[in-house]
Parts: sequence; structure tokens; C-alpha cells
Amino acid sequence: MGMPAGLAACIRSTWVWIALGIVASLGMAAVSVVMLLELRRDAWEKAAQTSRNLLQVIERDVARNFEIIDLALLGIADNLKMPSLSAMSPEIRQLVLFDRAVNAKDLGVMLVLDEDGNTVYDLAGWPPRRINGAARPYFKLHEADPHLGLAISQPLISRLNGQSIVVLSRRIEKPDGSFGGVVLGSLSLAYFQRLFDRIELGHAGTINLFHEDGTRIVRYPQADPVPAPNFAEAENFQRFLHEGQGSFVAPTTSDGIERVYRFTRVAGLPLVLNVALSTREIEAEWRAKAAVIGGIVLALCSLTIGLSLLCGWELGRRAAAEKELARLSRTDALTGLSNRRCFEETFAQAWAQAHRSGDPLCLLIVDADHFKRYNDRHGHAAGDAVLRRLAEALSESVRRPSDRVARIGGEEFAILLPGTDLAGGAHVAQRVHAAAARLALAVEGAEIGPVTVSIGLAGAVPIQGGTLEALYRQADGALYRAKSEGRNRTCQAPPGLEPPQAQKLQRVGGGR
Repeated sequence: MGMPAGLAACIRSTWVWIALGIVASLGMAAVSVVMLLELRRDAWEKAAQTSRNLLQVIERDVARNFEIIDLALLGIADNLKMPSLSAMSPEIRQLVLFDRAVNAKDLGVMLVLDEDGNTVYDLAGWPPRRINGAARPYFKLHEADPHLGLAISQPLISRLNGQSIVVLSRRIEKPDGSFGGVVLGSLSLAYFQRLFDRIELGHAGTINLFHEDGTRIVRYPQADPVPAPNFAEAENFQRFLHEGQGSFVAPTTSDGIERVYRFTRVAGLPLVLNVALSTREIEAEWRAKAAVIGGIVLALCSLTIGLSLLCGWELGRRAAAEKELARLSRTDALTGLSNRRCFEETFAQAWAQAHRSGDPLCLLIVDADHFKRYNDRHGHAAGDAVLRRLAEALSESVRRPSDRVARIGGEEFAILLPGTDLAGGAHVAQRVHAAAARLALAVEGAEIGPVTVSIGLAGAVPIQGGTLEALYRQADGALYRAKSEGRNRTCQAPPGLEPPQAQKLQRVGGGR
């Protein structure tokens, strides 16, 4: 079973192949885009999970360490209320007061200050080191606010060991509720650096711990100077403070790098912790994959489109060649007119159309007079030149696109005039004689004599009867009469007259 005509036409169509190539390329590109977007989403989900895990681990470690120090401070404050404390020796009082402080990680100094800010007890030993903390902000805060609870200072430099520290402190009250001093413990900022050193953040990632008043206690990896900067008015910090926990993407004011911030309040403490990862580093691996995949897809799409264009070009070339071959198969190579095959097809179509419409049909058979003389006297090149010029003259003698001029053999031509009666055909014949008479030919400098033609004219109305073969025989018989009556003339076949059998001679190359 053969291929459907429509499908075969599509397969041969240049534009179909080009369209298929473009559609295939767009399809590959679309699939690649979807895949790349999925990979990008995976990269962001991985970064989000990483930042959540980091934040959770850091928050737990910080909260636990602060809690241990705070429990030690609470224990000291409770032990100071023991009635028997004053009866103990200084060394025993030292052990009783600071028995809970031994578990505090990275604990620096731990002191008890009286209401005047002077040291009365010191974790380092007895007698205590003599310092006065009355001027420190944490001391003044507890003196002014009996309900303050645990206070965490801004970063400061220890006067005892010169380290960068934060101070955790609680108020001591006398039996009557009045201010009795402060118990404090310091936490070295080196603790945070050691904690964060174990974390991989990328080159542009950061970890920040803020006091709720906006003071940045710790920045990793680049530590802040002391005193530390305050970011209370910064837009990012305002979001940390107001939202409590969550994440968002924003540029960092200090360096302009866009980061994804994940933040939380440290449980039970006036602290805000955040982990910030560079969005560019989050997408770095994805960008590398996207570049490779995009390059491969671009190459494949270019190849697909190129092959489609090549296939389309080849199909177009073959179609053009087939069209040219079809034209050549219907064209006389010497004159460029329709050949006999084309004439017969056109004649049959014109007859069928005239039969349907009832219009007349006129046929002229034209033959070059004494054509053999041109070949004998001047050679075949001269004969060919005569035929070419005569073909031009015949083509100029017709006016309508539907009229058809054909070379049907040798020096014999036919002019088919659809929708034309005998009078119209006779008028065209006159134009043919006049055009032939105007021909002036020269071959190799030699003038060729005048060119004349003999014409047989016949007409019919197909709807009234007859056949196209009969019309052709009538025109052919009329041509013979024109030849026999002296040439260079037109003879018209009587309507309905069949020429004698003796007149049905071979028409090709007759040398008339």
C-alpha cells in the first residue's frame, strides 16, 4: 500500500524539515531549561537545609554554654545567702561559692563585686584581685534595675587578662532587698572563633551574633574590633529583631554581597544569631553545570537546525531539479516553446474545458516554407536560427495567457486558441504572416532569404460534436491545401469537413 499523497508531500517539503528541526531544537532547549531550573532549585534547597542545620547546631552550643555560666552565677548568688558562709574560712568560702563554675566552657574570670563595685570574691583564688567595676555599664544596669535578671554586656577588653570578652552578670540583693553588688563571669570571644572554625561557609559566608540592642558581638570569619559596631538601624537587623526567626535574601550593607540570611533568637537570651551564605556560591556549582549542559544543548540544537536546513536545502534542490526536468520534458530544447507532449496534454485539457463551457476552440498548424533549403544552403545552424526566430514571431503573435504555441515536430508549429472562433483564428494567422515577413536573419555574415509560413486553420465548438483528433486532422488538411496552393498563405478548413485519406501524411520534418 502506497504512502498517502499528503504525507509524501510533507516529507518532501523543505519548510516541514526546517520546522521539525526548529521544533526539535526548541523541545531540547525547553527540557534543558526545566532540568536546569530543577538543579537550581535543588542547590537552593541544599543550601537552605545546610544553613538550618548550622544555625541549629550553633544556637544549641551557644545557648548551652551561656546557660552553664548563668547557672554558676545563680549558684554563687544563692550561696552568698547562706547564713553560715561568714563563719567559714576564706578558702572554704571560695570552694563553696564557685563549686558550679568548674563546668563552664571558656570561662574567663568570675568575680563577686560588692555594692561599691569592689572585688570581694575571685574564682582565681584568695585573696581576690583588686579591681573596681562600678563604672562598667553592666554594674550600673543592675544597680538601677532590680528585675533585670541575666545581663550580657557588649564586647569589651578584660582589665585582668587583656582578652576580648563578653560579661554575663546577675544582681546580688541584701536580705532587705537592696542592691548588694554583682556576680559576673566573662566569656572569651575566642570561644566563638573556635566554634565557628569547624564550620564550612564558603569564601563569602558569614556567621553573626548580635545583642538585641544591635551590637554585633561576634562576626565570623573577620572579627569585629572592640568596641563592636552597632547595627540597630540597619534594615537587615530590623528584620532579625521583628521576625524573630526565618530567612530572606538581601545584600550585606558592608560589602554589597548578596546573601541568604537564616536567623533565630538564641533561646531565653537577648541574642540574635544568623548564618549568611553567598547566593553566588550557592549557585556556583549549578552555574558550572548549567554552562556545560547549556553548551552541549546549544551545540545539539545548532546541529539539529543545521541538519534540518541542509536536508531542506537538499530537498529544495531536488524539487527544483525535478521541476526543471518536468519543464524540460514539456519544453522544446531548441525554441523554448512547449513540445509535442505538452501540446497534446494542453490540447486535450482545452478541448475538455471548451466542451464544458460551450466556447469555440481554434487551432492553427504553422509550417515554415522551403525549410529544407535553409539547411542545404546555409547549414543546420542557419536552420536552427530560423526556427528560433520563427518561434519568437509566433509567440509575439498571440495575446492571451491561455493561448499556447508549441513546436510539434521539425519545422512545424501549432497555435491553440481557446475561446476563439474562426474569424479570431484568421486574425492571429495574419499576425503570424506579418511577423514572419519581418524576420531578417544573417548567418556568418550571409543574409538568409525571406521567411514565409503556410498555415492550416480549423475551428470547432466541442459541445456541438466532433473530436479533438478530427479538429487536428482538419487543420492539418488545411495546411496541405495551403502548401499545394503555393505556400505563404492560410487555408481554412470547412467546418465539419474531414480531409481525404490521401492527405494524412507524416507531419514531422516534411521539408515542405
